[in-house]
Amino acid sequence: MFASRWPRRMSFSPHWLTNSEIVRATSPTPEGPYHFQEVVLPARGSHHWDGRMTHNPSIRRAADGTWLLFYTGSTYDGDTPTPEAPIEAVDPGELSEMPKVDKRMAQAHRNQKIGLATAPSPAGPWKRNDHPILEPRPDKWDALLTTNPAPCVCHDGRVLLIYKSVRFRGDSMFLGVSQAEHYAGPYERLQDEPILRFGNKDDVEDPYVWCQDGFFHLIMKDMEGGIGGERRGGIKATSRDGIRWTLDADPKAYSRHIKWQDRKETFQDFFERTSLLLDENGCPTHLFAATATGSAHVGALSRSWNMVIPLRH
Repeated sequence: MFASRWPRRMSFSPHWLTNSEIVRATSPTPEGPYHFQEVVLPARGSHHWDGRMTHNPSIRRAADGTWLLFYTGSTYDGDTPTPEAPIEAVDPGELSEMPKVDKRMAQAHRNQKIGLATAPSPAGPWKRNDHPILEPRPDKWDALLTTNPAPCVCHDGRVLLIYKSVRFRGDSMFLGVSQAEHYAGPYERLQDEPILRFGNKDDVEDPYVWCQDGFFHLIMKDMEGGIGGERRGGIKATSRDGIRWTLDADPKAYSRHIKWQDRKETFQDFFERTSLLLDENGCPTHLFAATATGSAHVGALSRSWNMVIPLRH
């Protein structure tokens, strides 16, 4: 399992932007428990495009056996925040409304881009690119950043890459689609506009895409609940070509209402970055998510963790 982390004594926001690093953990079973193994993509200097932060890991394997780690990276100037000298907690979506926001946070936010690291095995060694594989486009809907990489490695070697972006801080979040004939790139947009538009119900993020039975399948987070009926719950769509997507008849894919083994039920304040474990036939067997309880505001969160849910068929 590849995940992102930052010091527990620092709040979720804004420190995921300034202190996140991607790590690897292992378990003998999908359900865990998982044990920390190593930091995979540590900080490597502000002169690198991803030198101060790595986040949003998504791991795949190419047909030639190469392991592919897609991720979001960023950089900024100044000292790295610490538990003794943190940044004042704030929601990144409020940056445009806060004239005195910490410059490191604002810089890290707008410098987010998608990168790719490769390795011969999950244990590495990992090789990073000197440049992102997908950058923002000035004066387009994805002008500010590129994040939330969701890759699908096809049987013929092509990579379909879904990503999230916004035009400016505080704007609605949309998903775009790009493709590369080989995982090394180049990655080119398949269309100029976002792949899904829901009118006044727009605002989706955290995509995960896979191929099964001749279709691309996509799950994503419905930020306001206007599509699937639950705010920040999941919705699902399918596509033949990765460009034209159709919501499922019942689009709801997952819920923040969780049933545990002891039969207790909880409502998770956050349920983020959902990912799937697929069997040899490409069928999902487990759903993974980053989750948290204790506050509905990201600036007040001090504890989050990863969870796994076995799926029934």
